[in-house]
Amino acid sequence: MTKKPILVGLLGLVVAGAAYMFRADAAAARGSTAVGGTVDRGTVAATSSAWTDADWDIFSRTVRRALDERLDTLPLGGTVAGVGRMFVGTRYVPRTLEVDGPERLVIDFRELDCVTFVETALSTARFTSEPDVAALLDDRAAAEARYDALLTGLRYRGGQLMGYPSRLHYFTDWIADAETKGLVRDMTRSLGGVRDEEPVTFMTTHVDAYRQLAGDTANVSALRAIESRLSARGRWTIPEDRIPAAAPGIRDGDIIAATSTVRGLDVAHTGIALWVDGTLRLMHAPLVGDSVQISDETLAHRVERISGQDGIVVARPLDGVR
Repeated sequence: MTKKPILVGLLGLVVAGAAYMFRADAAAARGSTAVGGTVDRGTVAATSSAWTDADWDIFSRTVRRALDERLDTLPLGGTVAGVGRMFVGTRYVPRTLEVDGPERLVIDFRELDCVTFVETALSTARFTSEPDVAALLDDRAAAEARYDALLTGLRYRGGQLMGYPSRLHYFTDWIADAETKGLVRDMTRSLGGVRDEEPVTFMTTHVDAYRQLAGDTANVSALRAIESRLSARGRWTIPEDRIPAAAPGIRDGDIIAATSTVRGLDVAHTGIALWVDGTLRLMHAPLVGDSVQISDETLAHRVERISGQDGIVVARPLDGVR
């Protein structure tokens, strides 16, 4: 895909805020099982989550509201779109997954970045569609455990939290892994996508931007192996000039990943498709902004306007695997 000229300083912005897109932890997950790399048996990654009372309050109120609005009766994409709307106005904060200590599942409904917004909306929608959801809400511990399982299944390769490298840092890898698990379908090719064979190398060529990579050869080796597989596999993308033609095939609740013009980086931004007054918009937690919002402009115009983006990838949440 031909890359648009990029604004001076954008690469520096991406590097400085790399954890925003890749959701990096504050500390290296040293000694964890390295996916595709070396296994250090000295430390086991933490797998438990930590819910606050505020998080439980937001989550339980959101699910109860979704049930009151009968969102659980809709196709999953409609549920995702409806739940996503409930998070509009939620504070945008970068690096929401930066925590002290080894890799663990982070739960945060109070502050979201572009990826955690997508994960939160999809996991909450899937929870809302659970057959025993009403009973689950009456048992906080059981409800939290079930949500933890749903979120882990999205955020980590194969649904297994096994240290920092098991997190799905590249979003096209996130989509491919979710498709393998039957959670989404990559719609990009069928919507007029073209092949993009550009190598994916950003993380291992900017090691100093990630404290969990800097000085950790096992994590770097693991990420390099993952990048090699992603580069060999390639991906389908819809160039920006084809988005208007593809738009009629995009549905409410489809996951949108805006492709990046930065060399070695697959995706610059993520959000959820939403039709408003007959036009396709993006519901997202923007890097430039202070809260989750629905874009004022069409998706096509937004991607065309932003020099750091040059197309989209589209993934559709699947019913049946809840």
